[in-house]
Amino acid sequence: MLEIDDLSVRLPHTARPAIDDVSLTVAENETVGLVGESGSGKSLTARAVLGLLPKGSRTSGEIRMDGADVLSMSPAGLRRHRAHSAAMIYQDPRAAISPFRRIGDFLTEIIREELGAKAARARAVELLGMVGLPEPERHVRQYPHELSGGMLQRVVIAAALAGEPRLMLADEPTTALDVTTQAEIVRLLRDLRARTRTGMLFITHDLELASMICDRVYVMYAGRIMETGPTRRLFARPRHPYTSGLLAATPRVSDLGTLPPAIPGRPPDLLSAPPGCRFAPRCEHVMDSCTAAVPPLVDGVACVKAEL
Repeated sequence: MLEIDDLSVRLPHTARPAIDDVSLTVAENETVGLVGESGSGKSLTARAVLGLLPKGSRTSGEIRMDGADVLSMSPAGLRRHRAHSAAMIYQDPRAAISPFRRIGDFLTEIIREELGAKAARARAVELLGMVGLPEPERHVRQYPHELSGGMLQRVVIAAALAGEPRLMLADEPTTALDVTTQAEIVRLLRDLRARTRTGMLFITHDLELASMICDRVYVMYAGRIMETGPTRRLFARPRHPYTSGLLAATPRVSDLGTLPPAIPGRPPDLLSAPPGCRFAPRCEHVMDSCTAAVPPLVDGVACVKAEL
């Protein structure tokens, strides 16, 4: 359904691509995780799928949604694409919804012209019921400040479903929520995917969360895919040192009282361009060959050590 082939995105005034030679796929009724530290290019990849890149960005490669190339769509084609093909669930629901608009107005924005005001309002009530809000008739008349953060995240999910998209892009959809509400939202997303058979690209830095909801995972670092594979296999037997480092740094209840080991150093700045493998400056297994050339993604891993 979604096919990204050799996508590179160079932002204005940067020395290297922010996304470099990225390929990934999402099938119908499949949840695919895109994980990595902040600044690795996860959200930018999702925005590229919607054609929402910063002005002046240069791209190469292809993004195909049901065979249509997103990068070559006209403005009108992009509007249709964002309304009915792919939709974003943002990280902070309070930033996504204007505090001056009623919930019903927010939900009907993209469907009012097609359905008419009365049918659009009925659809908004239906959507709020679909995402588990208890009083949808009342909620459509309310303002955002009258709902909790968890309820607002359900409203944002309902808005993403309004145009019956084939693909949902969930960009850290539970980060701003408490642990209990996070679990509820994850269950809701899993249930909605099964009921609507949509595909989902689930962006997160939380590997435990990815293991709960994702069928497959892509591990991203500094704009490149480091490793990919089925979730259970990848987390049980990671092959790239970066994947191993992320898993080791994940806090666990069994380790209370001790700090998990952090990956040394920091991700590279967009203005710099380290030669070879971008993870090499932070890798404890680095060899001379790691900095000689960028390792290609072979058999699901981009690592010279893994190829030996």
